Amino acid sequence: MPPAEAGRGAAAAGLAVLRQSPTDPAFVQDPYPFYEAARAAGPLFRWEDYAMTAAVAHAAVSAILRDRRFGREPPADCRPPVPAGLADFFAVEAHSMLELEPPRHTRLRNLVLRAFTSRRIAALAPEIAALAHGLIDAMPAEGAVDLLPAFAQRLPVVVIARLLGVPESMAPQLLAWSDAMVGIYQARRTPAMEVAANAAARDFAAFLRGHVAERRTRPADDLITHLIAAEEEGSRLSPDELVATCILLLNAGHEATVHTLGNGVKALLEAGEPARMLDPSAVEGTVEEILRFDPPLHLFTRWAYTEVEVMGRRIAAGEQVACLLAAANRDPALWEAPDRFDPRRPARAHLSFGAGLHFCVGAPLARLELQVALPVLFARRPGLRLAAPPCYADLYHFHGLERLMVAAG
Repeated sequence: MPPAEAGRGAAAAGLAVLRQSPTDPAFVQDPYPFYEAARAAGPLFRWEDYAMTAAVAHAAVSAILRDRRFGREPPADCRPPVPAGLADFFAVEAHSMLELEPPRHTRLRNLVLRAFTSRRIAALAPEIAALAHGLIDAMPAEGAVDLLPAFAQRLPVVVIARLLGVPESMAPQLLAWSDAMVGIYQARRTPAMEVAANAAARDFAAFLRGHVAERRTRPADDLITHLIAAEEEGSRLSPDELVATCILLLNAGHEATVHTLGNGVKALLEAGEPARMLDPSAVEGTVEEILRFDPPLHLFTRWAYTEVEVMGRRIAAGEQVACLLAAANRDPALWEAPDRFDPRRPARAHLSFGAGLHFCVGAPLARLELQVALPVLFARRPGLRLAAPPCYADLYHFHGLERLMVAAG
């Protein structure tokens, strides 16, 4: 739908039209006042900077994510051409279950879940704890340190490398490829970032094809080997699907967990009493509150496959809708004083991992990493304190810190 036509449609549907640049420095540091203003205008609004309808209320976001009349795959008549210079990137995306709908999505997800089992994930807890201790051992005992490269970035990329069966020595390269590829989804995307993303996708895929070929001849007890062997009704992952799945698991799992670790440590230090909040009896609730309060992904889109009415607002067929997950997580219709970080609040279903068909397959691993690593960090560094004001990076649609300077108390 052309922007002008979409704008007229928004007005006809009774949507408020709001402007907010996602790269504005004030918004980057604190997007929540804009979300609150948007919510006050209704459950959905027209975000003019994106030329897109955006859902801001929890009920609206949840309804869209669960409604099969919406999906990730664009309708055939809305599918944009592959941008020049991004052929390698979109060759990977074409086989990513995140971007697909049934029946292919169902087949891929079921095959992945046969390898990515809850038992396999739960067994990683001791390894995550040992890794966290090792990273803390390597930190300086005195002075300030940026916790992001020292802890938050390193831990999840090593975990997923070990899980996949990729050499741990590849962790820095995996991190570089991941950072370059996710740049495509950021509002500050530039032609230089596109070139870097395409090169990363090409090189990442080539590395994984070689590694998968080795695992076919020399199986091991790792996720790649189990993905190779996974079978349902005679169907297996094709080589392209297997490569895209490994890239998705690393990129999505790593990016989200880095931001959540950083945002979580910030929230805990600003709230005070992190040891109490991370007590074994409280840690699960604290992790859920971290995920609710300041999630790593703020905007996730869906396409309307037919005309749909959501909370009295009409969304036309072929329209792309922005689901504002972080705004939904602070909806006062569900949470009292939603802008307060309070791990003791009653549990509610936040939307940080999405909902419905595309609910994050890596959610159990992300939760485990947080539940294990954060208590280790604060047990080893009980006097940890902020050494400088935390600063968020210009990453939207993601939301994570650029640096997190901390010092031992």
